[in-house]
Amino acid sequence: MNVGRAKEILESADMINVTYDGNPVIIQHVDEATKMARIYSRQEPDNERDVPVLNLIEE
Repeated sequence: MNVGRAKEILESADMINVTYDGNPVIIQHVDEATKMARIYSRQEPDNERDVPVLNLIEE
């Protein structure tokens, strides 16, 4: 995924399915400068982490 699309998903009112390593995740923040996204999984909402936007997959 590219940074622009990640920001669109983040700002969208619709629930768009995104996965990281095959697991459904929610995008919380996108850093354009570093091309990183802060995500958390639906199963573990307290487990936030920063990952490369390129590794996110839109389903």
